Amino acid sequence: MYAIVDIAGQQFKVAKDQKVYVHRLDVKTGTKVSFDQVLLLDDGGKVTIGAPAIANASVEAKVVKHLKDDKVIVFKKKRRKGYRVKNGHRQSLTEIVIESIGTSAKKKAAPVAKAEKEVVKSKTAAKKQTAKAASKKSAAKSSTDLSSKTVAELKSMAKDAGVTGYTSLKKAELIAALSAK
Repeated sequence: MYAIVDIAGQQFKVAKDQKVYVHRLDVKTGTKVSFDQVLLLDDGGKVTIGAPAIANASVEAKVVKHLKDDKVIVFKKKRRKGYRVKNGHRQSLTEIVIESIGTSAKKKAAPVAKAEKEVVKSKTAAKKQTAKAASKKSAAKSSTDLSSKTVAELKSMAKDAGVTGYTSLKKAELIAALSAK
């Protein structure tokens, strides 16, 4: 099992019990940290890709120590000009050990008795009927009040209604075509 996780602005491929050196984290040594920006999760061949991150997935890690990386020498020179500059740099790092990778599963709903299911079904059926009646009323209102709509709204309504050639029609022609349908 491995994961690709975003830690301190960088992406790392991590596995359980792996040591990783990341940019310095502002936590004490020995502290446990959790990273919830998991971009990809591979669980034994089952790959889950986030968009951009996987919901309810996290990587738990423990901070081992803070240290500095090896020195990097930066030397600049322009020949025949007498220009030479030498600088050094040591990056501050944090060593972490990955303790666990996983997702927190959503809790399942409690089982519902058959009588309760029937009540719920009847309520949803009643809601659907009232929604249909409301949509018929709004359709009647919208047909009488088409002149207040914009051309873009009328074109989208024409597209939904199945009117052909609506892109070249003017506002009055769109209203006439929609009221005819």
